[in-house]
Amino acid sequence: MVNIEKILSEAVERDASDIHLICKIKPVLRIKRELIEIEDCDVLTEEDMIDIYDHFVGGNVEKDNLFKQNKKLDSSYAFGDLRLRVNISMANESPVVVLRLIKKTLPKYEDLGVPDIVRRMTSQPQGLILVTGKTNSGKTTTLNALINYINENHNKKILTLESPVEYKHECKKSVIVQKEIGVGRDCLTYSDGVINCLREDCDILVVGEIRDRETMEAAIETAEAGHLVIGTLHTKSCAETIDRMINFYDLRDQQTIKYLIASLLKLVISQRLLKGKDGSLVLVPEVMVVDNIVAGIIRKDKISVSEIEDAIQSASEKGSVGLINSLAQLFVDDRITLDQAKAQIEEKNIEILNRTIMQLKIKKENADKQSL
Repeated sequence: MVNIEKILSEAVERDASDIHLICKIKPVLRIKRELIEIEDCDVLTEEDMIDIYDHFVGGNVEKDNLFKQNKKLDSSYAFGDLRLRVNISMANESPVVVLRLIKKTLPKYEDLGVPDIVRRMTSQPQGLILVTGKTNSGKTTTLNALINYINENHNKKILTLESPVEYKHECKKSVIVQKEIGVGRDCLTYSDGVINCLREDCDILVVGEIRDRETMEAAIETAEAGHLVIGTLHTKSCAETIDRMINFYDLRDQQTIKYLIASLLKLVISQRLLKGKDGSLVLVPEVMVVDNIVAGIIRKDKISVSEIEDAIQSASEKGSVGLINSLAQLFVDDRITLDQAKAQIEEKNIEILNRTIMQLKIKKENADKQSL
């Protein structure tokens, strides 16, 4: 019989971010982006996977019925004082289980590598701030670090909608209400939770994931009503985020929504995680502050990705940070290799990267001379 506690203990001891439990292979840990088998565990059988399923469903009839109906289940699980995000799905008629380990303490915002403009923007009285990136890019950590910063420094009511709740926040200077999304939980859907927040007297609404038009519409309505909305999207760049938001809507509605987005969107941070030269994970941020130039581009009939990227590059004095600038700075600081930096951008931008690196090196050399 599979020893689940042994697997969880080893994952904690080795500082894994995820555990993969799949039939016909040994349990696999993701450690600093690498997938590593637990050598002293047996290959998981179909019977093992059923036992693992039963363990994490815990006899909850509602969860069991939901899984049988949808062939997937998102849940949370406590292991000692550690929380895990649990995803169960099906493959070859056998359960597949992926566990995300959630660290007990949040890293300090200052230690994340997120530009300070993102933190400062949370002082906005209303509007929309988006934290974006692909899966495993650290969006949840950044989002919760922002919540923790607001909680420690501002007197606000913060309402979060999550699936599932990962970090448990305690009220400090702010009042925090955390709601879990899903059947049998606090709210059925994200859009239901966003709509109801208008009657809950919250100052800041945090939406764990904006995944459909209904949730986007409700988030925009909430921002329009005078609240600050912070949400996440699974997009890989700031420009793609704008495109995704607009494409939630039918063609006949897109021009109207462009004007709303241009007036309500305050900032987008798109982040990536790379394995640094020292083996640790390095955050690569792209930040777009929505100024008059960016707002004008959003309102155009056809969105131009290159125009948005150029606007980000040329608005550094307002807090915007281009992807190329982030990569160049990390290379100059000897945190990533040049090959890693080049792999993150298109071939046509390699020369711009090289020029930016040279400019940063000259700037660094001049600063070093002045400090002598």
